[in-house]
Amino acid sequence: MNRLANSASPYLLQHANNPVDWYPWGAEALQKARDENKLIIVSIGYSACHWCHVMEHESFEDDQVAALMNEHFVCIKVDREERPDVDQIYMSAVQLMTNRGGWPLNCVCLPDQRPIYGGTYYQKHDWMNILMSLADFYSNRPDEAIEYAVRLTEGVQQFETVDLVPHREAYQMEELDAIVEKWKKYLDSTEGGLGRAPKFPMPNNWQFLMRYAHERNDETIAGLAKLTLKKMAYGGIYDHTGGGFARYSVDGRWHVPHFEKMLYDNGQLAALYAEAYVWDQDPLYKQVVKETLAFVERELTSPEFGFYSALDADSEGVEGKFYTFTKEDIEEILEDDAELFNIYYNVTDDGNWEEEHTNVLFRNNTDEELAEKLGLRTDELQTIVLSAKMNVFGARSQRIRPGLDNKILASWNGLMLKGICEAYRAFADDAYLKLALKSAQFITTQLINADHRIHRIYKEGIATSAERPIAFLDDYANLIDAFIALYEVTFDKQWLDVAGKLADNAIKYYYDENEGMFYYTAVDDEQLIARKTEIMDGVISSSNSVMARGLKKLGLFFEQQRYQDISAQLLRNVMPHMVKFGSSYANWCLLLLEEISGIYEVAITGNEALQQRAEIERHYIPNKIVLGGDQENLPLLQDRVADDTRFFICKDRTCGLPVHSVEEAIKQIKL
Repeated sequence: MNRLANSASPYLLQHANNPVDWYPWGAEALQKARDENKLIIVSIGYSACHWCHVMEHESFEDDQVAALMNEHFVCIKVDREERPDVDQIYMSAVQLMTNRGGWPLNCVCLPDQRPIYGGTYYQKHDWMNILMSLADFYSNRPDEAIEYAVRLTEGVQQFETVDLVPHREAYQMEELDAIVEKWKKYLDSTEGGLGRAPKFPMPNNWQFLMRYAHERNDETIAGLAKLTLKKMAYGGIYDHTGGGFARYSVDGRWHVPHFEKMLYDNGQLAALYAEAYVWDQDPLYKQVVKETLAFVERELTSPEFGFYSALDADSEGVEGKFYTFTKEDIEEILEDDAELFNIYYNVTDDGNWEEEHTNVLFRNNTDEELAEKLGLRTDELQTIVLSAKMNVFGARSQRIRPGLDNKILASWNGLMLKGICEAYRAFADDAYLKLALKSAQFITTQLINADHRIHRIYKEGIATSAERPIAFLDDYANLIDAFIALYEVTFDKQWLDVAGKLADNAIKYYYDENEGMFYYTAVDDEQLIARKTEIMDGVISSSNSVMARGLKKLGLFFEQQRYQDISAQLLRNVMPHMVKFGSSYANWCLLLLEEISGIYEVAITGNEALQQRAEIERHYIPNKIVLGGDQENLPLLQDRVADDTRFFICKDRTCGLPVHSVEEAIKQIKL
């Protein structure tokens, strides 16, 4: 076994038996490269990555390839989920070199870590040819290699940076309209989502577009949002048997997924569909949230109520084998109900994707449409399908399961906690609140130390206080967001206080006053060849955009101008870039919408504050914060608490007269 054998990362452990002399990222490997003047191979992936497995099997398990790598290079394996800071640097380098990126990510660097070549997946013979050429190039023309590395590293250091914008005029809705107008060109009016393959869910895109449609009464955007939500829930990207979403679909109609199921997707999509239900009351959205959270609780939840990172795409060495069925499989499981199930989920003899006779379950019709076609009552159809789903799920549970990545990451646990809180906000199901509180208890005791610094990774059996915390800005940003959400559904100020202390540490260790942006790494972290800022929103919103929105809310809760000033500075800096491609700035667009439309501060006091909170949440008011209870523990609650229920609706430092019912409060909000 190589040097990865003692790693805690499931991804690194997958490579522990390779003949490649892998090192984990760290001082030993980097010093060896310097001492021996060898190029470094930095190979980055994650445990649920299908093409990472393919390249491992084709190249890293091959003795001939390993001998070449071991002779000429120092070989470093990196789990991108453990070290996103390293991944960020070399992903930037590969994108600059090739104009594309992804995983596996393979970058060749000088002994001082500066990149000179990189790409993603390589077939064996291509990989060997590239490595031999690079070894020869560095041996015979080192000055050229160094010259190229200097230019590329300068590009990496400038990649995804913005200029400080000290002042600007007030934002106008017309500016946001212009962003959306360009954005529309990329939206798929037939299948939903962005109009290309592969298709990623992009939850932040649809949360913004849903809110924009509501604010602007834009029926076109509203229709595209509803179409996307429906198509994703009907498609093969959704696990119709066990709940939860795969990472993306390889085609343009959400049909065939890459089958890995990631915690971050499911946390964000639970939040999106929960909010969509308050907006549109489509029972499909409620079903998706219910099944997704059931999947997470069943398959991604540790005994301590931390959430694991992912399930692999592969089982028994075959992508999607756990999730797909032949028609014969279904007939054996369901017997008399097989015919209806097969119609419902498009199961055929030939199969409905590239694997012969194999089917990915997906839907085409609403229950009402299909029931009418088949001459059944809708409730009769639903009863048969539900029973059949349970039987198929039971049979599937006997299969060999995909691998579990049991890392517990602070950032992704924040996304999941936020999703659970949004589900409780939408559906008032006490089971969601209990799960959220258990999650919060785990996070505060195992992932946050006494100084309110975060540990990114929870390792079972290792005390949190035993080592110096290593975390990144996304860990702070997403936990702040989650604890704000938990406060809003509990009115328990301890959660808001945690969010405030995390924000103070984020500012102390990550914020650059001169640049007006947060760095991704802390000032006392390992110094890499570049200290990066994360600005563009992807499948997960950028850490700077999440910080900006969290600080704006905390500024309102605590009446702290410092928080609001930093949030405003972040938005000013990014605003000039947003009009180019709104999809990559979706969470920033949410902040801009809140800046233009304002945020309602809804204070509910009295002995029944929590019950009244649940009532007001039935109304779709996305641009609000909610606070309350029977304690004068926040500025907006001071001198306002009494036994009887009262609502105080404030906006832009102005409050209306107190009212005593939800109906009267809503009238003030909609004025």
